[in-house]
Amino acid sequence: MTSVPVVDILGYGLDESNEGEVTTDALQTIGDDMCRALRDIGFCYIRNHGIPQSLIDQVNTVSRTFFEKSVEYKTKYQRKPTTGIHGWMPRGSEGLNPERPPDNKEAFNITPLDEAEQLPDVSGFDVAVKDLREACHVLSLRILDLMSVGLHLEDRHFFRKCHKSIAERNSTTTLRVLYYPALSSDAEMKANQIRCGEHSDFGSLTLLFQDDVGGLEVRTTEGEYISASPIPGTILINIGDMMQRWTSDKLLATKHRVLIPEDEIKKRKSRQSIAFFVVPDNDVMIQSLDKSAKYEPISSLQFLQQRLASSY
Repeated sequence: MTSVPVVDILGYGLDESNEGEVTTDALQTIGDDMCRALRDIGFCYIRNHGIPQSLIDQVNTVSRTFFEKSVEYKTKYQRKPTTGIHGWMPRGSEGLNPERPPDNKEAFNITPLDEAEQLPDVSGFDVAVKDLREACHVLSLRILDLMSVGLHLEDRHFFRKCHKSIAERNSTTTLRVLYYPALSSDAEMKANQIRCGEHSDFGSLTLLFQDDVGGLEVRTTEGEYISASPIPGTILINIGDMMQRWTSDKLLATKHRVLIPEDEIKKRKSRQSIAFFVVPDNDVMIQSLDKSAKYEPISSLQFLQQRLASSY
């Protein structure tokens, strides 16, 4: 495969207000196309998803305002590894490929909040990220329906039912805003360091919004990396390790990375992206849907904790 497929979900994106009236037969072709892409390369772009570009732009604007503030300011919101996922992660605090130096990026993770967790007091930050999180929440459930249909499961809402706590404390589903600082000189980078090291995602599904700087690459089944440049009007989606395990490897959790642009102009620009990492409810058992017992059952929370421990 030389490119990431594009799947049109018109009729089941957020513009469709009566999802309950859409028949399974009407979704079959879309579901088949989506699962074919997730089987062959683990990624696809989706168009006609229904999330306004203006909302995506607003989240990028408020998050950039946060990331451009002083380290002293941002430290007030730093993630506390012993208590959870929520919060700011400084440049170099995460290494997704242990064979490389830590990633050259910052991030802010937004999870369902409790009293101990804060959002930055940047004007408009809380409203924008909460609105986008809600839109991603609803859209991700519809994508999970399409995957259930494409896998020919008896219940098209099977995966949806395993993610019913996305907006609650019983789920580690996370909206992450990412910032890759501009590089004023090559000396800022360590040997073999890139913006984001090769990795596969951990959960069941990821929705990714990119700016126009680019740099994301996806590994094909032949082991070659191909570009996954942003396509206007689309969201890039992929599955994570839990979904590959769940489907007994029918769908692929593909490794991907973010390189330093070769273009000097883009290299001197910062890069932004937004990821919505969808994870099954903490107590959901991930076990082979085809009854093959290819993998031992494990809870969603236990699996995620094991994967996170290797990245920090």
